[in-house]
Amino acid sequence: MFDAAQRVCTESPLPPTLFGRTRSSMQKTLAKAVECSGVGVHTGSPVNLRLCPADENTGIVFVRTDLMNGARRIRARWDNVVDTRMCTVIGNDHGGKVGTIEHLMSAISAWGIDNVTVEIDGPEVPVMDGSADAFVFLIEVAGIIEQSAPKREIEILKPVEVQHKGKMARLTPCSAVRYSVTIDFDRAPIKKQSYDVFLSADSFKAEVCRARTFGFFEEVDQLQKLGLARGGSLDNSIIIKGEEILNEGGLRYSDEFVRHKLLDAIGDMALTGMNIRGHFQGHCTGHALNNKLLKALFDAPEAWRISEALPESSEALAQ
Repeated sequence: MFDAAQRVCTESPLPPTLFGRTRSSMQKTLAKAVECSGVGVHTGSPVNLRLCPADENTGIVFVRTDLMNGARRIRARWDNVVDTRMCTVIGNDHGGKVGTIEHLMSAISAWGIDNVTVEIDGPEVPVMDGSADAFVFLIEVAGIIEQSAPKREIEILKPVEVQHKGKMARLTPCSAVRYSVTIDFDRAPIKKQSYDVFLSADSFKAEVCRARTFGFFEEVDQLQKLGLARGGSLDNSIIIKGEEILNEGGLRYSDEFVRHKLLDAIGDMALTGMNIRGHFQGHCTGHALNNKLLKALFDAPEAWRISEALPESSEALAQ
């Protein structure tokens, strides 16, 4: 399936106005600061988060306002990932850490935002409703502005792939930004699901951002003993017991599980520090394998190059 899809992607370049929204050739940041509050899905602790405009070439930087000195600033990069159990955690050499960054990073990436300072007063991004919907709302409230520095992206030149125990993650050349993900669980109501999307702000908002994280009822006690899922609830996670969905109202999409895995992959790939022009393909992949894929990519300099984003109109700015 993936090989055939890749031939279509490679042989039929898509126009830059895909889904009615273009990517700007200049860097972007937020027009104003916005904030939210919630709980960490793993710590269970309340946390406040503020998204702030940042200067050109800053990238995405988390600032732990509850810490001092060198521990405060943590750049959102693949080589700063320190834990991938159940979520993606970044850290610095001074002991500062921030976890569950993937949902926020996916929204920032889908909107093509290059420079943001994320102020946070705890060790974990608030889970909100378990999806990226709240972060999309914050970005739309803040608005997006162009900056004067050119936007750059990582262009995939040759395939890079990692595998582990039947799981796979791969990046291949493509003229657009494309994600194809398959999951395969041996139990209802998940079973085997696949989803494919050409990523833009419009497609992310319409198809991906509302997909929630999920877990299994019988695993909750063990996870909490490991210090995880202490803030998980039916308000921020899909909980499966046997073959039953415990959440009132059920699923938002019949294939919400794979859409959320795709959301996670977008957030993990955003840790390159810039957009990837290429095709991400994942089979039963997760945070650990996604990070290994980025390590493999940057260990293969012949497989990528940094290019200026294609010249496109400024109509991409958030309305």
